[in-house]
Amino acid sequence: MDERGLLDMIIARLPGFSYPERILLCESFNRETDLIQSSAESIERIIARKLKEPWNPAGFCPVAERDAKMAKLRRIGWVSWASPAYPPLLREIYDPPPVLFFRGNLPDPEKRLVGIVGTRRPSPQAAAQAYDIARDLGRRGISVVSGLALGIDAMASWGNLEGGAPTFAVLGSGVDEVYPSANRPLAKRILDNGGGLLSEYPPGAGARKWTFPARNRLISALAWGVLVVEAPERSGALITARQSLDQGKDLWVASAGAEAAGYAARRKQALYDRRGTAKLAEDGAGIIGSAADILREWNWRIEEIENAALSTADSELRDVLPECGGGRALAADLARFLDIDL
Repeated sequence: MDERGLLDMIIARLPGFSYPERILLCESFNRETDLIQSSAESIERIIARKLKEPWNPAGFCPVAERDAKMAKLRRIGWVSWASPAYPPLLREIYDPPPVLFFRGNLPDPEKRLVGIVGTRRPSPQAAAQAYDIARDLGRRGISVVSGLALGIDAMASWGNLEGGAPTFAVLGSGVDEVYPSANRPLAKRILDNGGGLLSEYPPGAGARKWTFPARNRLISALAWGVLVVEAPERSGALITARQSLDQGKDLWVASAGAEAAGYAARRKQALYDRRGTAKLAEDGAGIIGSAADILREWNWRIEEIENAALSTADSELRDVLPECGGGRALAADLARFLDIDL
């Protein structure tokens, strides 16, 4: 550990500060002793406002020490804003975390990532498309970053692993508290395949309702572009979409989720709600049918685009869904795999 000691861990734990204010503190101090010895008045000058909470940074030293100890015991790495290893794309957003915890590896800053997100209860067509696109991106060496949720996130992660790329997931909990528990085998595969689990939350932190919208900004921040496969109007995937636009990233909608803008309106009780993605398409988001479409958007060489042409979901999904047939049989098997009611 360098001379900063647990400075950034302490800053991450201090209550009552916004993300930009925490980064100001990280930039203003080089050692934890300097922060602890600072007066409330000096802190107010740095953040240009009055403090609303009592100023007692020394009281959070034991908490930071516990976070560091748990990280070491559970083989969890962490990088602070001040570290050269901190993901450079995270530095570019308005609200980066002062500390990022990880298991496995951090994304290679020289390689592009695609964020793939969507509903936890997708249609079989959308789930298959998420898998196929992520797999074919992986075959071109492009990693996927998602939120490790059920449904679209999980299918995209499995597909990217099948394509051979290191895959990444940003959690709404500590990286040692994988949620949902059903995706623990997927998390292990991600780590075994050279990818990583990332989180701004310390070891032992459980998932909370508010942590998921917060983690979505990190998914879009780490990605060069975000693909929303299928999502209702009120969903975390659309939060990620809005944040990707705020961050200046490419935003796309998968063709399976963009079909018929009036689809759900005509069927108010439609089994698969894609009103959110349909609205994104109406508002001008590009529609992606395959990995080749993403490569085309990025002006890759024509031979790379041609090599990324999708094979059918029927032929390739059998590795994930054994004895999977075509047509209705594929839909039924995929639905059982995702726990979707058809």
